[in-house]
Amino acid sequence: MDTRVPHAVRELEDKIQAGMAAHRIPGVAYGLRHQGRDYVGGFGVTSADTPQAVGADTLFRIASTTKTFTGTAVMRLVENGHLDLDRTVRSYLPRFRTADETASRRVTLRQVLNHSAGWLGDVYTDTGSGDDTLARYVAELATVPQLTPPGEVFAYNNAAIGVAGRLIEVATGSGYESALRTLVLDPLRLRHTAFYLDELPEASVAVPHGFDRDGNPVAVPEALAIPRSLHAAGGLFSSARDQLAWARYHLGDGSPLLSRRSLRAMRWRPGPGGTLFVELDGAGVTWMLRPTADGPRVVQHGGDLPGQHSGFLIVPERDFALTVLTNAETGPLLTAELFADDWALSRLAGLHNLPATPRTLPDAELAGYEGRYVASQIGLDGEPAQIVLDLVAAGGRLSGRVDGSEQMVLPFYRKDYVLVWAPDGTDSHSRANFVRDPDGTIGWFRYGGRLFRRNPTPAGTPRTTGTTTALLPITLPHPA
Repeated sequence: MDTRVPHAVRELEDKIQAGMAAHRIPGVAYGLRHQGRDYVGGFGVTSADTPQAVGADTLFRIASTTKTFTGTAVMRLVENGHLDLDRTVRSYLPRFRTADETASRRVTLRQVLNHSAGWLGDVYTDTGSGDDTLARYVAELATVPQLTPPGEVFAYNNAAIGVAGRLIEVATGSGYESALRTLVLDPLRLRHTAFYLDELPEASVAVPHGFDRDGNPVAVPEALAIPRSLHAAGGLFSSARDQLAWARYHLGDGSPLLSRRSLRAMRWRPGPGGTLFVELDGAGVTWMLRPTADGPRVVQHGGDLPGQHSGFLIVPERDFALTVLTNAETGPLLTAELFADDWALSRLAGLHNLPATPRTLPDAELAGYEGRYVASQIGLDGEPAQIVLDLVAAGGRLSGRVDGSEQMVLPFYRKDYVLVWAPDGTDSHSRANFVRDPDGTIGWFRYGGRLFRRNPTPAGTPRTTGTTTALLPITLPHPA
């Protein structure tokens, strides 16, 4: 690594450390590729209980950035003829099904990887730690509801990536973790990236943190554990140094894993567009493809698990990459500033988000968006749960409420697209949008990449003219 640190890099480090102080994040590591040079660093401590300094090789759960490793492994199998992106899942798993037989028969591997498979995506069922865990997990999807037809709507889908992991097993005859190591980790010599800590016994590990009643960080080491059934969607540990190496690989020519064409194909032919905190052209093969006002496309991911929140992006046209790893439940407040807002992109890559000027709309126009919106998920125990969000017109914008308490303000900036603000008007650096049904009416609210189904406003629901007391920041619903 270059020991000279230019002003722009110092500015990034200052921004990270200011965010750590403001949001009480015990430890952060970062990796940056900027103007042909690589920089890595760490700040703070791994644990509030047994503090060790965070460094470039400290391990964090990278959560959903694991999906890009799964997608790259799939592309290796596509290139050698064992899989085909445009064949159906049933070509490889004849018994595969969700609750919708037609959709189960039609869905393709490409749709699984670009988050347009259409079935409920937040399925976290723990199917044990045996070698059949993914086979059992995929079998459990037989009763999972289909929300939209395959290929038509973007909706972030952890369960679909579990299916991709199972297809890797079928194509290789190996367990998912072993196959990923053979196909991706070992050839790239990612020595600080693994699914199990006992593979890296000497490594320093960043412990997840919650907060006590006084707002002080509290170490929660048990939060590092996740079910093996979720490994393909979000199970890897990695370090800032290895994540930067991963970025350099995807900025390169595909060697030694893929041809240049196959590597770039991961960023071609995006599926349906929408929002996942930022506006998306759509997803390619596991990569979120983000437009900019300046033209070059940002290739992005990131991940969220309890107390482990991270961001990751590259800009191939700028030879630019940034990864930041955090170890606290307030981590999303920092990653939003660096990866959803364009602060880092503008200063370090000369790029800007699509413009979004908030507007106030008349109540008559907002009425078509009002209603109760419900999202579902399936927990570790296989039991369903719901998240209920009421949207009500308030002062020319929409007020988002849970159990009557305002959690967000949603000003429109173009048709069907909104910014997400805190109740006090603070920008959360997040965007969301509404999805219309075939008849043109609003059918869904897409928030955090998830689909909330709209129901008409219940009779007697009051309209408001102001906002309620600001709530403490909460993590958006983006596990894994």
